[in-house]
Formats: sequence, C-alpha cells, structure tokens
Amino acid sequence: MVQLYNLHPFGSQRVVPCKQEPAHFCCGREVLFVASAATSCRVEVFAVGDQGRCDPLGSFATLGPVLRMAHSQAGDYLATIEEKSKATFLRAYMNWRCMSAGSSRVCVRMVGHKMEESYSETLKEQMSIVEMPLSDPPLCISCCPVNGDLLVGCKNKLVMFCLKYLVINENLTVLDFERSLILHVDNLVPAEVAFCARHIAITTELDVLILKLEPVQQSADGTEQCAHRVSALEKPVDGGKNGEGPSTHNSQLELDEFIICQKPVELLGEESKLCEIPITLESTELPTEDTKRFQVRYLLFRRFTPEQSPFGFCEETKLHSVQLLPVYQTGSSVTAYEETENKKELLSLFCFFSLPHVGYLYSVGKLVELISTYQYSEKSEQAVLTPQFLHVITSENLQCFTVRCSAAAARDEDPYIDTTVKACPPVALDVCTLRMQLFIGPRAICHFKNHIILLTKADTEDITERRKPTRRMLSRKADSIKSRVNSESEPGWNLYIINTVSTIQLYREMVDYSRTYENIKTESCIHLLSEAHLLVRAAIMDPSCLKSDEKEELLRAFRESCAFLGDCYSRCDTKDYHLALPYYRMSGLSMTEVLKRLVSEGDEIQTYEKGFIFYLTHSLNEDLNEELSKESANKVLQIFYFADPVQLPYILCSPCMRNVCPLTAVKYLQKVEKTMPSVVLTLTKAFMALKMGDLTMYEHEMDSYKETILACGFIGQPKLLIQREEGIVIPTEFAVHLKEMQPGLLVAAAVALHENSKIELEEADTFFKMLCSNSEHTVPQLLVDFWEALLVVCSQEEIIQELLLRVTSQYVWRISKQQLPETKPLKTTEDLVNSCNHFGLIFPWVTSIMSVGSPSDNDYYEDISKLQSLLCSQSINIASILPVLEPLAEAGNVGLTIHVLCNTRLGKYEEAIDQLLRRCPDVAVLYAQHELKDDNWAVWWNKLLPELCKRTRLAGNDCPVLISSLKETLSVVAMELELRDFLSLLPEDGTAAFFLPHLLHCSQRKLLT
Repeated sequence: MVQLYNLHPFGSQRVVPCKQEPAHFCCGREVLFVASAATSCRVEVFAVGDQGRCDPLGSFATLGPVLRMAHSQAGDYLATIEEKSKATFLRAYMNWRCMSAGSSRVCVRMVGHKMEESYSETLKEQMSIVEMPLSDPPLCISCCPVNGDLLVGCKNKLVMFCLKYLVINENLTVLDFERSLILHVDNLVPAEVAFCARHIAITTELDVLILKLEPVQQSADGTEQCAHRVSALEKPVDGGKNGEGPSTHNSQLELDEFIICQKPVELLGEESKLCEIPITLESTELPTEDTKRFQVRYLLFRRFTPEQSPFGFCEETKLHSVQLLPVYQTGSSVTAYEETENKKELLSLFCFFSLPHVGYLYSVGKLVELISTYQYSEKSEQAVLTPQFLHVITSENLQCFTVRCSAAAARDEDPYIDTTVKACPPVALDVCTLRMQLFIGPRAICHFKNHIILLTKADTEDITERRKPTRRMLSRKADSIKSRVNSESEPGWNLYIINTVSTIQLYREMVDYSRTYENIKTESCIHLLSEAHLLVRAAIMDPSCLKSDEKEELLRAFRESCAFLGDCYSRCDTKDYHLALPYYRMSGLSMTEVLKRLVSEGDEIQTYEKGFIFYLTHSLNEDLNEELSKESANKVLQIFYFADPVQLPYILCSPCMRNVCPLTAVKYLQKVEKTMPSVVLTLTKAFMALKMGDLTMYEHEMDSYKETILACGFIGQPKLLIQREEGIVIPTEFAVHLKEMQPGLLVAAAVALHENSKIELEEADTFFKMLCSNSEHTVPQLLVDFWEALLVVCSQEEIIQELLLRVTSQYVWRISKQQLPETKPLKTTEDLVNSCNHFGLIFPWVTSIMSVGSPSDNDYYEDISKLQSLLCSQSINIASILPVLEPLAEAGNVGLTIHVLCNTRLGKYEEAIDQLLRRCPDVAVLYAQHELKDDNWAVWWNKLLPELCKRTRLAGNDCPVLISSLKETLSVVAMELELRDFLSLLPEDGTAAFFLPHLLHCSQRKLLT
C-alpha cells in the first residue's frame, strides 16, 4: 500500500542553458554532462552550484551521436557509446576538465597503450580520449561508484574494464583501463546493466538477473578450487540440438494468432541458480601474482509477464531504470575529489528496477530480499533511486516516493537495532508518495546530491501511434539502441535542474504535518514520523562531506524525531508499544523530561497507555544515574498504583525514586497488600519504615516471615540491598541496618542473590567491603562469613576452588599476622564440618600435635582449626595453595600440622615422617596408623622402622618416646611381614632381648595361620 501526502520535497528549479537539444545527460562531481542530439555531436559541460545555478564550463566534440553515457565518480571520467557510420564505439573521456580551462588539445589513444614519459607529460594539460574496441557492438554501460571499473553490455556477453592508475612519475598519474574479464551469457541481450562492487544487475525486456563476482579460493598448490564455468543446468538453456538457439526455435512459432508468454518467476539467493542462464567467465588480463580469479554467485532472477488489460496484453511492458545503490559505513572517510575512493567500505547494496506501473526495490547485500513495491498512479517513463527518495517520471508528473534503504542499512550496521537499546522503523513499513509534481512531458531524469535533472518535451505528437505495436513474440530481444528524441520533429524541450529541499526543511514539514493526527492517536502519525526519522537517518548515513554544523543539526533532528516517536508509542494503543523505550533512549531525554511531555500537572488521574508504562518500568528497573524530584517520584508512584500496582514494590527500590515520600509509599503498599500480598512487598514496606525511622513498624514487617523466606524474598528485588552506580555496587540503607542487627540474614540473602545470578562474586566482595567500610585490600569478617556460607551451597567447581583459595588466604593471613576478626564469625569450625563437605573432620594426629602447642595458638583457635579442617578434606587443590601457606613455615606446631597435611595430600609420606620424627616424634606412630594403609603399608618397614632404629640408636635410653614408638612399629610390621623378611629388617647390632619378643610374635602368627 502506498500512502499519499502532499508535502514539498522539491524546491527551486532552473533551466539549463543548453545550446542544442539534449539527447542524453548525466551528473557527477558537481557537473552536468549534456550530449546534444544527432546533428551536433557534442557534449556540453555545466558546473552545478548549491542552489541549482548552472554555469557552462565548455564543451567537446564526440565521434558521433551519443547513444549512452555514464560518469564515474572514481577517476572522474565520462564513458560513452557513440555511433558513426552505423557502427558503435566505446570511448572514455579523461581529464576533460582541461577543456573548461581553455585548452583545446586532445589526445586519442587505444586502451592499454603504453605511453612514453616524454609524451605523457603533455597529458597534464589536455583531454584524453581512450578508445576501447570490442568484438561486438556495445549496447549499454555502467560505472562502478566504488572503484570506477566499467561494465559494458553486448549481445550474449558482458565485458569488464578495470580502472588503472598508472604512475608515470612522482608528478604525474594517468588513468587507463584494462579489459580484465568477459562474462559470456548465453542467449541474453542486455537492455540495461548496473555495476557496483562486483555486483552486476542485467535487465532484458522482461527479465532481471543479479550476479556477484566472488574471488576463487585457491588450494595450497595454487590450483583453483572452483571452475570458471558457472552453469545452473548441464543442458543448453533452450534444450535445442545442433547449436540451435532459442531465437531459431522461437521464430517457427511467430504467428500473428498467438502471443507466447512464459510464467512469471522469482528466484532469490541460492535458488536463483535454477534460472537456466549459464555463464562462462573468460579472464583477459595479463596474469600476475596479484591476479584474481572469479566465480559467479547468482543472487536474484526475476521474470515478468506482460501487463494485461481488458483489450489483451500490453506490448509496451518493458523493464527500465535498473540501478544498484551502495550505502557505505557511516565512519567511511570520503573526499569529494579524492582519486582513491575505493577506500569507502560498503555496508549495504540495493537494486531497483521498474515496470511501467510498478517498481521493485531489493536488498542484495548480506541478504537478498524484496524490501518495497511501488505502485504508480500512471505509466512510468523512468525512475532514479537515491538513499532518501525514489523519483519517478510519468507522462505528466514527477513523483517522489520514500525508500527503506536507510532502515535496512541501519540494521546491517548496528546489531543493537530492534532491541530495548535502539530502534528503527521497520523495513516493511509501507512506502508513501510525498509529492506528485505536475510537469508537461517529462522524458528523462537523473540525480546528483540534492539536484534532479529533468528533460521535458512539450510536443503534441501521438506517442502511442508512433509506437504502435506489432503482434510478435514477447520474448523478443532488442537488437539496437535508438534515441528517445528526435530534435527536428519534436521542438519545445526544456532541461531543468530541480533542487530538493534540505533534509531539515522537509523533516520539519513532515513533523508539522504529523500534528494533524496527534489528537486522534492514529497509526498515520507514527507512519509519518517514521518517514521523517528515516529521512534524517539516511542523511546522517550519507558519507559525502557534511559540514560539522550541518551534521550537528541533523543529529539534533534525529534525537528530536526519536522523542516524537517515543511520544507516539507512549500515547497510542498500538501492538508495538514497546518501541517507546528504545526511541526515548535514543532521544537522549531524561526521565524527568519525558514525564513533563506526557504527564499533566495537578492531581487529576490520567489514562496511560502500555507504551508509557513499559518505558517507565524498564527505566526505573535500570541503574540510571538520575534522581526524580519528590513531586515527580510521587507522581510516578500514583501512575503505577492505578496502571500496574504489582510493580510498586519494584519501582520503589529504584535509585531514581530515592526522593519519594516514604509515608505515601507505605499507604499505597498497604492498599496493594490487601489484594496481592508478597514477601517482596513486605520487605519494601520494611525498607520504607527504615526511611521514616519507624523501627516498630520495621520489626513488625520483618517478623511476618521466617528468615529463610525473607532471604529468598531479596531474590525478587535485589535493589532492596544492592544498587549500582556506574557499574559499581552500592549497599542500601536496608543492607547497612541488617549488617548491624541481622548479619546472618544479610549473608544468607547475599548467598541467595549469588546463587540466582543476581550478583557476581567480585561484586559481592565490593559490596561487603563498602558495607564494612574496609579498604580494598582488607577483608572484613562478614565477607569471610559470606564465602563460608557460599561454600555450603555452591555447586560450580571453578567458584568452589576460588572460594577455598580465598578463605585459606584469609585464615593464613590472620594466623601469621596474629590478627583477630573484627566481628564474631557466624559459623564455628564444627558448624562448617557439619554443614559443608569442603570442611573435613580434623585428624587425631593433628589434634595430638596441637595439644602440646603454644598457649597463644588458642587465641586464633577458630582460624587454625578451619584451616586444618580444609586441609583434612579432599576438596582443596593442595598444589595451588602451597604459595599461600608459605607464611606458616615457621609457625610452630601450627606450621608443622600444615606442612605434614600438605605432604600427606601430595603423597609425600616419607617427608611427612621425617618432619614428625624431627619435631614431634611421639605423633609419628599415630600418624602412620591413620595414614599408612592399603597401598602405603610398605612405608612402615621401608621408612618408619629404619628411621626409628637409627634415631633410637643415636639417642640411647635418653628418649623413651622413640623406644615406645619403635616397639609399636615393630608390632605392626611383625603382623604384616613374613618371618624371613621381618628378620632381614632388624639391625645387626641390635639387642636381642629387645627384638626377640617381636620375632616370636611373628613366628607364632605364621604357625597360627
């Protein structure tokens, strides 16, 4: 559907002072080229000013009448197809600006001609004409706007010429072409071609084919992985035999009684390979190391049928105005007269083509899809696509339509489009006609920047009679290009330059127009404001050099349009109400400013639509650094009470609502509680009671539920405890109060928040440090309590190991620094052993060592016992914490237990026994009885027994502890070894009376068994 608005996109118009009647014209780089009709064979050049002022720059002669012409921004050359003596020639006019400077020197050379340096110096001051011979007559041309390459359409082939910059010396660079590639297209006579960034669009009378040339990947040995031959079918397209083409086959059916029509077809993406148009690539450039090989990828094929009327098929149904429109990255740097414009980075690409009564706009960049369809009110003659508009000429009108290129390109450029962060009107938004401007006899049109060049002819000749159709097959192919105008028989022409008004001026008019729909809240208001938004967005995305003040004015208009759209989606009852949020965000308006736009002053109750409530809900639930005034906060409270009372507990915890009246809030909460009670609501009431200083009410609310339920209630609204400012967590007044009065509840709530992904571990560290007013490097006891409590419930191994490392570090730091915790720990070692698998029962031999320790160790008993309990479990990774335990190396019996525990966990039993025998020998056997079992039995007789024998021999009778330990060890070994093995272990100089009882015991055990 196309909506019609009577706006004014066209501004002033001027007449181009042409000396001869124009046959063809084109624009580029602030100039207008006008090729005169057949008799004069000249091209006039005009400089185009900002206001459409057109000043002659000069003219130059052509070989013959110009049939087609195109200007290239890159390279600043003019390409033409000219006719002389019934032959057509392809030429490129380089350095043509010398003609306007008064120089009459002209150099004509063949493409690829090698220029001597002495000869080339003269090229600075003369125009060069490059002749490009072809084996077949050229029918149509197109210049790539990205790199200046030239594409020529001939019968059954397309020829690509690459633009080359030849550096003659440091002061002279000459442009030339190299014929690099030929695309052989079977049974295709192109009527028009378009070329941009290796994308090619070809039209015949009723067919459209869009291709892309892609570099061929080469394998390691340098051979190509893909063949040059690209064909959808193995059979010839026409299915004929002996090389018989379709024209031969079809000629047999050309009967006056029949019109043969093929079915309409639309094939997109990979499906377009089925179009049955085989293509062969032939590389013609000289091979070098940098030579690229290409393959063809089919993007789109569309075949139309003739338009049908009550009187039969319309013979005039032909495609026209094929065009590829590039959109570049917003950040691309573009200089208007820079030769290296291939630096521009392509973002999106669009293709437009048209039938007499309908036009089609496709996106052919990252995704091939139909964007818009344009229905014309009357038969079109020609159309031109720009990033902001589609201009179409009919027999009596110049029509201006809106386009969706900027909407599609914005989504290609920004992944945050269509989220709660950013929005853009949809690509599928209905297009509209901004203006239908009456002109007499429009014939041709082209566009450059904000100028439209329009050729009109006020003749009375019956065009329909002149083009009277003959019945013939509609699959015919054009075999020549004829001039559209005849200067001798059709006088009364004019060539106009029409200026489109500035983007800001048209935007203002569209905004003013939209206000006619404002009070009735229709979708038309949203539609027109969306058009205005896209208009400004397209102007901002235009890479042409905008002055800084112009760009700033566009950005202001962009933000304003976002605010207007936000207003519409807030006020209108529409299914897309959620778009109010991203549009207001993009507008840069604060919440206070939005409230002023939508909320009337006073206490009267308004009706608010879903879009406004959606915006407020999301804005208040986010961490915005904006505090509403007391009046605004109370107004928001009233809005939610009537519109969405369930949200009251959540919005009251927002940092934006810090100034809300707590008494008013409690009154509203009490009303809501009667119908919808909840734990979160109760906690919110307690929070408000704290703000009022009413501790009685606070205690009453907190006593309504058990602590475990209250802790889970904070999951529903974490902002009761934690708020964020610029990404940093900040404790609330509620959290401060809980720290003093109910630290256990605070820790339990923090654990619940972490386990439900409401707070990260690092954020919890910051939270407790700020809460306890500790420096960044000091760990408060409440944080250690949190770590210990989290160890009880956490199931993620990575986090468990991190927590074990943290609590171990803290225990070691306190023990080594003899630092007591500032508050009493919430859990004792016994509590942790009973509730947490990561804390194990302390081994008896550890307890035995500690029983003879220093009395000062009792002051840090909890930290010591928790550390030992951790090492007695199997959870902690001993290797990773060895550096952490280093400060306890010389810490008396505490250090001994720690080192022996670590060696035991690492399987270093012999080192552990050495440490015990050296510092606490009375525990060695107890240690062995506990640790040396199963696979470690051999340590008894391989390590412990020899060490005890050696140390007892050295100590003599002065160490009864060693003698006692030796006896116990001999008893164990005698029970495990054979008599022969046991006897071999005994020292040769030992006292027989000492060892004899153990030998007898060993032999008796053998007899018994």
